[in-house]
Amino acid sequence: MNNLKKLGVTALAGSLAAVSAQAGEMSMNGSANMTYYTTSKSEGKGIGTDKGLTVSGSGELDNGWTFSIYTYFSDALAISSHATSLTMGSLGTITAGQAFGGNSGSYDEEVPQAYEQTSDRQQNSANQVGNWMDNGGLTWVPPAMDLGGLTVQAHVGFSPDADDAATNNGSVGAKSGTWGTGTDLGLTLTGLVDGLTVGGYVATRENEDPATTSHSHDEFNGTWYAKYTMGSVSVGYSEAYYDSGIAGTATAATTAKAIGTSAGIFENQQMSIAFNVNDNLSISYTESEDTYNAQASHDNTDIADVEQSTEALQAAYSMGGMTIKAFQMEASNPGWDSNATKNTFSEISIGLSF
Repeated sequence: MNNLKKLGVTALAGSLAAVSAQAGEMSMNGSANMTYYTTSKSEGKGIGTDKGLTVSGSGELDNGWTFSIYTYFSDALAISSHATSLTMGSLGTITAGQAFGGNSGSYDEEVPQAYEQTSDRQQNSANQVGNWMDNGGLTWVPPAMDLGGLTVQAHVGFSPDADDAATNNGSVGAKSGTWGTGTDLGLTLTGLVDGLTVGGYVATRENEDPATTSHSHDEFNGTWYAKYTMGSVSVGYSEAYYDSGIAGTATAATTAKAIGTSAGIFENQQMSIAFNVNDNLSISYTESEDTYNAQASHDNTDIADVEQSTEALQAAYSMGGMTIKAFQMEASNPGWDSNATKNTFSEISIGLSF
């Protein structure tokens, strides 16, 4: 009896060891921020706080493929974004999730900046390019290709219903009645010149019901950028194009516009320069010019274009797990409204990570 008992215990221990060898790893990290913010807008000024937690995990399959997952919880401990990735060796990596940035996150506003992108406080069209592809879709990143010293990295995406509806717990969004499939493609090139990176991205989604909605054609977004780093200095330039496919009379120059709902085309240009003073301190200056091109109204009366311009000076200093960041920003014609008052924004943030 004792021998049988020992045999059973030994078999159980062996079974647990086999399971343990296949099991993945889980980890948790988080961040907390305290921010002093002032603006000339109606929000006024004050001190804000926020925190977030990220739970992540990874593992390996019998064939050598690996997988990883993450879920980010916002300040209210609500799920803000999540993604699951499967890396299949020479076949590349497939990712699915909700609000995880998709492919567009690697291409929009890709100019060097010490702190946040300028859209963090003043929205622009470059930040919206292809952002409806990261809910309920797939991204595929194949292995980078070496073409005689030129390295090409592709990013491919597909969404069966690109209405940007965020869901959780395995559910899918309801049929929007307007948007059909969405696709996007990005290419990043390095090796042309030492320190130079060039990228281009396009995204489109199908309009399934142009006869009964305000949308007259498929939506098309695109952007490209170039960044060059030499020692401690980086410079960058980018352009973006946003056509939501909306028909109807264009919005007047003196009326605020909304990206994705206003008829017309948005075009963005950004340029920046960043300098790493040392390993801990960096500063940057960014200019963004975002033009709303109203096109012509139905009675062929031209409407003047409106240019929303933004300038931002930023700085960041890190010491271990703490980072101090600040910016001073000014926006003219905010909301692409030629009558709007100029806005100024100032922010100082202390961030802690663990």
